[in-house]
Amino acid sequence: MKLFKILLPLLLLVYGCSSHTEYDVLIRNGQIIDGSGSPAFKGDIGIMADTIAVIGDLKNAKGRTEIDAEGLTVAPGFINMLSWAVESLIEDGKSQGDIRQGVTLEVLGEGDSWGPWNDKMKEDIKASMGDIKYDIEWTTLGEYLDYLAKKGVSTNITSFVGTSTLRIYAVGYEDREPTEAEMELMKQLVREAMEEGAVGVSSALEYVPASFASPEELIELCKVAAEYDGMYISHLRNEDFQFLEAIDELLRVAKEANIRSEIYHFKQVGKTNWDKLDKAIAKIDSARAEGLYITADMYNYVASSTGFDIIMPEWVQEGGFEKLVARLRDPEIRKTVGQDIINTIMKKQGSPEKVLVVGFDTDSLKYLQGKTLAEIAAIRGTSPEETVMDLVIDDGSRCSVVYFSMSEDNLKKEMALPWMSFCSDGKSMAPEGVFLKSATHPRAYGNFARLLGKYVRDEKVIPLEDAIYKLTTLPATNMKIEKRGALKEGFYADVVVFDPAKVQDHSTFQDSHKYSTGMSHVFVNGVQVLKAGEHTGATPGRVVRGPGWVGRN
Repeated sequence: MKLFKILLPLLLLVYGCSSHTEYDVLIRNGQIIDGSGSPAFKGDIGIMADTIAVIGDLKNAKGRTEIDAEGLTVAPGFINMLSWAVESLIEDGKSQGDIRQGVTLEVLGEGDSWGPWNDKMKEDIKASMGDIKYDIEWTTLGEYLDYLAKKGVSTNITSFVGTSTLRIYAVGYEDREPTEAEMELMKQLVREAMEEGAVGVSSALEYVPASFASPEELIELCKVAAEYDGMYISHLRNEDFQFLEAIDELLRVAKEANIRSEIYHFKQVGKTNWDKLDKAIAKIDSARAEGLYITADMYNYVASSTGFDIIMPEWVQEGGFEKLVARLRDPEIRKTVGQDIINTIMKKQGSPEKVLVVGFDTDSLKYLQGKTLAEIAAIRGTSPEETVMDLVIDDGSRCSVVYFSMSEDNLKKEMALPWMSFCSDGKSMAPEGVFLKSATHPRAYGNFARLLGKYVRDEKVIPLEDAIYKLTTLPATNMKIEKRGALKEGFYADVVVFDPAKVQDHSTFQDSHKYSTGMSHVFVNGVQVLKAGEHTGATPGRVVRGPGWVGRN
């Protein structure tokens, strides 16, 4: 293996110098955007096995597979910085919703990672499974990623290790500081995850039990990840009324742990908070100027999607879901919680009409999917706040909900920020089988195509070269992923070919299960997974390991 690594650059040089070389794949005549942000240029790309062998003028060369990319853009495969495909890839490894948009790397693990899990956590996961059912054949995060790759996935996969998962493993759902022994256990779990290849530590501080963690706890966990050159990435503790204070917390963690840090799905929730964007940008730019490595990612919609738990107070959720349901059945507690729920909706969304329910686990409730909270309340003859509590009880889940609460103008300003990359914050699905049992946020099918079509081509918010950089080289650099995120000789052949004049999202809030179009060809590790817009069925995806992976040396 070591000899192969030494000889590979020489082999690639030989391939590049020979005008008569036969490549496994030859992509001709494309407008190449290499991911660096530099202007597009006309050229050819020769792929040998899983590697980009040469980029240049290859008119005399041949390819076992040849693609004429005349009039098309050729770019590195896109990186989805926040994917919730943890279960959808188990159900269907083809990852069609993302592949058809050019995504070749799914980054998993927002706060909750699919490992490390203890026996109690496995039992709870089994009990809470929704439409997708599966056997849990792993314990650690690395074992989960290996399980997916062995099962077969079309995209590459990587993951952060989540602080929610660590806290549940060591502490449970209690609102208290960890003991010294529990803290040491969490730190050891971070070490193990980083050595298995996690790209860093993630948190989702707006959700229980992650919200119970102090900044000091986060700093200690991040210091461990920093030892392995990992990254810290966070769903901020607050995205509305304490948005700026939440950014301050992230900056403190980044500074005291000396760790590269990123803000998940950067946004300002609620109209009264939209004017905080400029102050937030100033905070981040100032921190970057002082030497902190701070970045962010975003999705390209003015609506978020999560559960009903996000509009409930933390205290009612302490102890886990069963205790939440027990409290919601208590008439006195309902009065207090109900008032909190309706107050939160009115402050953030403005009315129950701007809360759209898209998913239930219970079949008897699925007829309500696609209706607003106001409509469901009218059907059931209960107030909006009572309806929220009853639906959580009846479904035995937090339910899947879309909240309309962001600014389109802010969205466009955020896209242009030099430190902004992109994510779907959704599953990767297909309009078939079990996926059709629930609706979803359209970002799951359209986020990346929407960027390239609506915002780059039609509204010219940012140039195409900038968009490709933010989809590829920027996130790969942030995570310190080797040999991906760019079209360079010697890099892995994750390559997309698309028509910039035709790329378009079609998924809507009313009809979500619609593929995007305009992506012609997609290669993952040199294997074609999309051909003329159709999936080939190939599953060449691999686990992409972070810089701390012990198998790297």
